[in-house]
Amino acid sequence: MVILVTVLYPGSFDPITNGHLDIIRRIIGFGGNVVVGVMHNVYKESSFLFSQDQRVSLIRAALKEGLGRDDIGVVVFSGLLVDVFEEYGADVVARGARYGGEFEREVCQACANRAMNPRCETIFIPSSPENAFISSSRVVEIARFGGDVSGMVPECVSKALKYKF
Repeated sequence: MVILVTVLYPGSFDPITNGHLDIIRRIIGFGGNVVVGVMHNVYKESSFLFSQDQRVSLIRAALKEGLGRDDIGVVVFSGLLVDVFEEYGADVVARGARYGGEFEREVCQACANRAMNPRCETIFIPSSPENAFISSSRVVEIARFGGDVSGMVPECVSKALKYKF
């Protein structure tokens, strides 16, 4: 029996990486709908490399380029994750987890979300070994200093980073 679910995959995606795409590819395998939630934090707006609109455009381009998909929802949200979880009728939140302390932070956040909404379950998808070292901030740092990030991000993101720097 296949149970169709709506999976919310939230993040800042500044920028989207091959690690993010790998997690989305694996979420798609669950069946049902995937909603990529782009966090908009007015308090962090000046610290983002790409604007909210640019991040959404890059995500859509990366989904098409990297996964051949243009049917995945990409939404912007601010405020509490549990609110967007309800707004989009999600059944579960998916979070990618690299190694080290990141997993502990994610578990604490999942517990807080569940305390606010007992229906808000979180699943953790460990990074594939080839993507475990990739993070948006690491990609940006490498690109800022002229390094090659083509193996870490989709081509559309690599081009956008070259244009930025």
